[in-house]
Amino acid sequence: MTAVAVAGGGLVGLAVAWRAALRGLSVTVADDAPGAGASAAAAGMLAPVTEAGYREEALLGLGAASLARWPAFAAELEAASGLPVGLRTAGTLVVGFDEDDVRELDALHAFQRGLGLAAQRLSPRETRGREPALTPRVRGGLLVAGDHSVDGRAVHAALLAACTAAGVVVVRERVAEVVVDGGRAAGLRLASGETVAAGATVLALGAHSGDLPGVPPLPVRPVKGQVLRLAGARGLLEGTVRALVRGRHVYLVPYGDGGLVVGATVEDRGFDARVTAGGVHDLLHDAIEVVPEVEELELAETLARWRPGTPDNAPLLGPSSLPGLVLATGHHRNGVLLTPVTAEATAELLVTGTLPDVAAPFTADRFRRD
Repeated sequence: MTAVAVAGGGLVGLAVAWRAALRGLSVTVADDAPGAGASAAAAGMLAPVTEAGYREEALLGLGAASLARWPAFAAELEAASGLPVGLRTAGTLVVGFDEDDVRELDALHAFQRGLGLAAQRLSPRETRGREPALTPRVRGGLLVAGDHSVDGRAVHAALLAACTAAGVVVVRERVAEVVVDGGRAAGLRLASGETVAAGATVLALGAHSGDLPGVPPLPVRPVKGQVLRLAGARGLLEGTVRALVRGRHVYLVPYGDGGLVVGATVEDRGFDARVTAGGVHDLLHDAIEVVPEVEELELAETLARWRPGTPDNAPLLGPSSLPGLVLATGHHRNGVLLTPVTAEATAELLVTGTLPDVAAPFTADRFRRD
């Protein structure tokens, strides 16, 4: 039985470990605080259409492929773990407030239609008909019925339980380095000095992936995001609302029994863990502009985490330049969305030695092709 060591116990790392174990591999995950990184902050949006950016068509295709896997992935994960993952299929609304916002909505809609994506332009009345809690000052919206969400923290808890049930060993220690022996990755060395020997090593450390000793240079950087969690929002929103508030972006994602995630700032500040007064102010101000009742909710949690950014905002998947080291990192703002397809593709590579076609455009080689 092939031994696999996974560096990182976030959503991606655990999903890879689970899928690999189900295919007969012996898997160990090492992480001193599983789920405490970007997975803890993730709003859980499964939104390839509303996240689609200009010149990101390849990433859009990967996101759509992963979204198509989510219903079956969620059902299998709930059955394996006995825990809910909070899949919501009420769709996503993108709304705007002033003339500039409306022009941006129109441009976004034209871009989506040009790619053949399903998005419906709504009048102000139709927009509020979908989500009555929206302010009457909304100038219009786009409905993307196929963009959904899950409870990211619930998914992580379910993955931990499913991994345990599948025989995955989770070692709660910090990964100190990738062990390199004879020019190939041979496992992980932990902070305690213990070694987890492995025939294949998977790097799933998110924004810290490029900092780990033994890893070849990777174009992964931390992109800071400040996020708020509010309580008392039961029944306030049916689905996700993404808004342009005089040019500034904010999203509101309901989860669980009355929870609401409001996010998120985008800051190139390295590993800055501070939650700032300005960040909280801007997020709350914009959220209240969009849904006035937010003003009465409890501010339950504030936190800052780091998305693993890459030069083209797409993940790093598949073999690395170091033999034996497999990449499953760099998911930037789409970590939750891309979890199923990343896990499936990585497990296939580990078992067969072949990276599936869906993941082939996202190897690290794309940054060395010039």
